[in-house]
Amino acid sequence: MPLDVKEQHIAVFGESGSGKTVLVSSFFGPTTEPASSNDLWDLIADNPGQGARLTQNYLGMKNSSKTPQATRFMATTYSFTVRLKGGQNSQPYQGLRLGWHDYPGEWFHEEPSSEEEGKRRIETFRSLLGSDVAFLLVDGQKLLDNKGEEERYLKALVRNFRQGMLHLQDDILQDKGPLTRFPRIWIVALSKADLFPEWNVHDFHDLVMEKAGEDLAMFLETLKPMVSAPEALSVGEDFMLLSSAKFELSSAGPEPVDIDVRNQVGLDLILPVAFMLPLERIAQWMEQTQIPMTVLRAFAAGAGGFANLLTDNRQLVESLLSMIPRVGSLAARAAVPAIIDAALLVDDRLKEMNAQAREAQNNLAATLTQFKIDLERGRAQGLLRRRT
Repeated sequence: MPLDVKEQHIAVFGESGSGKTVLVSSFFGPTTEPASSNDLWDLIADNPGQGARLTQNYLGMKNSSKTPQATRFMATTYSFTVRLKGGQNSQPYQGLRLGWHDYPGEWFHEEPSSEEEGKRRIETFRSLLGSDVAFLLVDGQKLLDNKGEEERYLKALVRNFRQGMLHLQDDILQDKGPLTRFPRIWIVALSKADLFPEWNVHDFHDLVMEKAGEDLAMFLETLKPMVSAPEALSVGEDFMLLSSAKFELSSAGPEPVDIDVRNQVGLDLILPVAFMLPLERIAQWMEQTQIPMTVLRAFAAGAGGFANLLTDNRQLVESLLSMIPRVGSLAARAAVPAIIDAALLVDDRLKEMNAQAREAQNNLAATLTQFKIDLERGRAQGLLRRRT
């Protein structure tokens, strides 16, 4: 019998050399080592060949200080399953699946070499549209190379993202008009954050907003015509620090002389961000915004099921999606407090629910509450800045 899973997707955008391949390799690679095991779940690569390549990349960094070979002009989708260990058989999902969509950095600043490549770019971008969360990577090395002139690099980076979207806009929309399924949370993430050991995420946020805040605002305006209910769209409101390892570089060339894969920053927050941040955001939008029914149903597809597991008011949200069509253009008002309660759980109540789930061997609820705890930890440690 196939594993019953709940899926979430992320899209990762970054220019060539920004560390996307290193990032996904360092995300998955350590999970194959016994020391990384936890009591709730295992991370499985759904494609064994992809899993083997990512593990090889990781071990090359760990044992030989060798970075993975660059993947130019390759669009790759990785699929990982968070397979729950033991626990109850009656829980609604026996696993969680993460779709990780990697968009080629070269496509943001180079024209298609042929009509066929142009079509492939459009189809690749369409494959990203089921994601709730997108990462815009800022290359820490390029930021360091432009020290004192960060504005030049950051403005060029955001403008390349914007131009890439403008080039695709007409082909993506065609005659269908604004899209319901679309990444609605765009996180600005600093890759290679190990190059800035004195920084926290607020330092990064302040630099980006000072040097390229207007460009991010223009990027948001570019996205708005592409998406229905553009008021339910976050760009430049969430920031992260990410480092796949600590790289010791040689003065003689670009190749590292040592890579310490034990020194990671923020990678353990990727699963919590993918699965729990959309739940938080939909709670905020349901409170503040009149979201059309079609948009709410699409975005709530992931969040609604999780809310059932994270609230005491389960009867109110027994099936969020089944309630929405019966109440017109908005979600049932009765369901809203339960969703909000689930999304905004913090501190003692959150830890209490996590402990209760672990005691009851409800590993799905324990995993999701742990993800929520991890988000709060990331905020407290200065690694994650979320919209408030």
